[in-house]
Amino acid sequence: MQLNIVHQSSYSRGELLLRSFFGFFYIMIPHGFCLYFLTIWALILRFITFFAILFTGEYPESFFNYFVRLFRWNLRVSALLNNLSDGYPAFGLSGMDDRTSFDVTYHKEASRGNAVLVFLLGGLVLLPHIFCIIFLAIASLFVKFIAWWAVLFTGKYPDGMHDFMTRFTRWNTRLSVYLFFMDSRYPPFHGRPDEAKEIYDDLSSSLQASV
Repeated sequence: MQLNIVHQSSYSRGELLLRSFFGFFYIMIPHGFCLYFLTIWALILRFITFFAILFTGEYPESFFNYFVRLFRWNLRVSALLNNLSDGYPAFGLSGMDDRTSFDVTYHKEASRGNAVLVFLLGGLVLLPHIFCIIFLAIASLFVKFIAWWAVLFTGKYPDGMHDFMTRFTRWNTRLSVYLFFMDSRYPPFHGRPDEAKEIYDDLSSSLQASV
């Protein structure tokens, strides 16, 4: 999984204040309304995906692409509401921006055993992660509060705080990716990027296909 939120060289104080006081009305309501129904549909597709993997051993590509686009939309909104980026998040599953990026490598073949484990015991399997995420979520509130004042007075988002929030978002998203059967590997206990591992996996798959 690849997820990144660009750390801007400077941030708009005006947009910060506008989001803080009116973000609920012009960001949360319109985007939340759309994402609510799209998420319900995603949960239905997740249910169908489980049986597709169970009976065919393959992950429906159209479902996978839908989940990726939905995660991208969620990331765009989340980054803005956490003041990690400026601008306004693009609407639609096909929307893109130059401040956030999210992608997961598609593999047609999927593990039936992992799908059963995640579908039946996903919450229990991820309990250690949930325990960590709870404390990180509390810490993120303090980080977000301090960063808000930093942006207001300096126009800069402190490097360490931006990195912390990005890693927290990445860790959370990894759990969702796992629960949607999009990656059969158990999520690591960190929010660091794993681009190198993705490249290694793609290279390994290519080598195996050529043998």
